[in-house]
Amino acid sequence: MADLRLEDCVNKVCPWSGDPVSADSLTLYKGAVVGFCNTGCRDKFEKAASLFDAAIQD
Repeated sequence: MADLRLEDCVNKVCPWSGDPVSADSLTLYKGAVVGFCNTGCRDKFEKAASLFDAAIQD
């Protein structure tokens, strides 16, 4: 997501690994820019969040 900026990120460390976030590993979740240490952690979060969001909508 090229339009997301590291300076807008709500966290400084990856929620999965605890490592510092990286500018190429950001996502938008419920209106907030959330950062991860790498794209693998970001993708894991996006998948988990979409499954959780779908489950609570049922």
